[in-house]
Amino acid sequence: MTKLIIDGKEIDVPPEYTLLQACEAAGAEIPRFCYHERLSIAGNCRMCLVEIKGGPKPVASCAWGVRDCRPGPKGEPPEISTRSPMVKKAREGVMEFLLINHPLDCPICDQGGECDLQDQAMGYGVDTSRFAENKRAVEDKYLGALVKTSMNRCIQCTRCIRFCAEVCGAPEMGATGRGEDMEITTYLETALTSELQGNLVDICPVGALTSKPYAFAARPWELGKTQSIDVMDGVGSAIRVDTRGREVMRILPRVNEEINEEWISDKTRHVVDGLRTQRLDRPYIRENGKLRAATWSEAFAVIAAKVRLSDGKRIGAIAGDLAAVEEMFALKDLLAKYGSVNLAVQGGDAFGPKPGRASYIFNPTIAGIEQADALLIVGSNPRREAAMLNARIRKRWRSGQLKVGVIGPKADLTYSYDHLGAGPDSLSDLAAGKHSFADVLRKAKKPIVLVGSGAVARHDGSAILALAAKLALDSGAVIEGWNGFGVLHDTASRVGALDIGFAAGAGGLNAAQMTTFGTLDVLFLLGADEIKMPDGTFVVYIGTHGDRGAHRADVILPGAAYTEKTGIYVNTEGRVQMANRAGFPPGNAREDWAIIRALSEALGKKLGYDSVAGLRQVLFKAVPHLIRIDHIETGNTADIRALAGKTGSVDRAPFKSSVDDFYLANPIARASAVMAECSRLASGHMLTAAE
Repeated sequence: MTKLIIDGKEIDVPPEYTLLQACEAAGAEIPRFCYHERLSIAGNCRMCLVEIKGGPKPVASCAWGVRDCRPGPKGEPPEISTRSPMVKKAREGVMEFLLINHPLDCPICDQGGECDLQDQAMGYGVDTSRFAENKRAVEDKYLGALVKTSMNRCIQCTRCIRFCAEVCGAPEMGATGRGEDMEITTYLETALTSELQGNLVDICPVGALTSKPYAFAARPWELGKTQSIDVMDGVGSAIRVDTRGREVMRILPRVNEEINEEWISDKTRHVVDGLRTQRLDRPYIRENGKLRAATWSEAFAVIAAKVRLSDGKRIGAIAGDLAAVEEMFALKDLLAKYGSVNLAVQGGDAFGPKPGRASYIFNPTIAGIEQADALLIVGSNPRREAAMLNARIRKRWRSGQLKVGVIGPKADLTYSYDHLGAGPDSLSDLAAGKHSFADVLRKAKKPIVLVGSGAVARHDGSAILALAAKLALDSGAVIEGWNGFGVLHDTASRVGALDIGFAAGAGGLNAAQMTTFGTLDVLFLLGADEIKMPDGTFVVYIGTHGDRGAHRADVILPGAAYTEKTGIYVNTEGRVQMANRAGFPPGNAREDWAIIRALSEALGKKLGYDSVAGLRQVLFKAVPHLIRIDHIETGNTADIRALAGKTGSVDRAPFKSSVDDFYLANPIARASAVMAECSRLASGHMLTAAE
């Protein structure tokens, strides 16, 4: 530790700290524009100037290391001042320079009320300017469908350039020209391709980069703010949902060091318009091949008449990607009253609650990736399936302490890796030690074997999962104090479903069997849209959007989206999370658990709870660990050993990612015009790259 005296206060800080970090540790407030704690140091805005006693001029605290400070003539600790007259005058001078060319856009700027420059101009600005020449003008740049530019406001802090190169792994932004002619632009002025580009709006300290879909929609002080979690993938990023009245206006990230740090993916951020369009707002019944609007009692009567004619064991349910734990638990309860254990969650046929929790969660945890020194990715494209987890892998890879191997499709993952093969044969060869990467895994202190949803969604998924578990054990990925076997789920519902046993019980049918012709009389789809249903099965769809599931349904019951209900979700690492209600569902739509509870009464199989609190009381009694929000119930390593002991035949077909189109992966995203435009731009980029 190194001693410093900051504003008369003595403090001990690590020698690798910068002066800015040391000053903040001492409680001093240091203004900054170019500095960001998650990006490399640029030192080009000069707003963070401080005075070092004995120094001839102020220094940029973001770029000056604590170890570079000289002690006093008698060996006394270096003295730093953050409030001296020299510092005050220097900061006022820097602010005057920054505002020389800045336009007077505050009344019509989207960043107004959330602008660092605006805030710091109040604290460090002066009321006059000595600059009399014309202001410079810079042409606005096209960055794609998500980021709107007003480059006259740019102060060349270069945060956007560093973010694209370092966090996104897509170095598509840069600076041209010098001095007054310097401009920030994209390579060949084309659209950005990163799935994290929306974060540029958050890190821009002025209004040069703003949100294109949200432009001129609302002011921050008009909005109600609700803390929630994201359900667009299995990561469970922390978000804030901003609403005006009943309408969701925007979604922003919240800081959560364990999961998403302070970033979110573009799908998470810009899926907002999909919450408003193509919504189901009333029940529908299919008559003579066509759907007609109906009342709740009519819809329930049609379902009751059909269920009455069916054997209870010929009734089944499949949960979709966005289902919360409460509604799945209620639906499981309802089917249990008919003696049915035909339950499945989309993409979850290879898993089951019996082998134990460690067999289906991401045991190393998302934050644990930063401790890993070797990573094997099996049948997954993390960039598409879990963009925030992929960013964490890239962060660790940039430190130079992580070697990555991939078995599966070749793709740009934003970091370099050894491509070991395309299918299960390569996994078997690696397990037999026939590849040099086997030595990398064995020599690593904390290796990770990551199995993607694409590998286990196949008909031989159980055998592949067992083979990967055996490899993890043989390579030392599962040892005392470290469990490196992890399954990367691409949906928000799957882990929660497995936790409550929403999977085929003894003698029950899985999703593949339920969707075979003639196996079921009645099938409930709880927001399940990626299911191909045969003719002859009576389908009841409970969901939010007129998507694929609704097109096939015989009865449609309109549900609530994730921003319109409180619900428990469990992310891919097994962390229990709570989504909070920010708005209310449209029209006659209701929360999904309430629909199932009302339906149970119409069917004469009344469930034993009348409120979400009552439902949760029963739920927590059945699955106690779900009561601990933001807690991970650790899996037992014995479960992985049991999983590795299973056998089965493996197909030779190559692995493929479970997500074909990052932007159109679920019903809400498919209803979004913004996501459709992003998908179009992304597919055009891939075609250009292929050519």
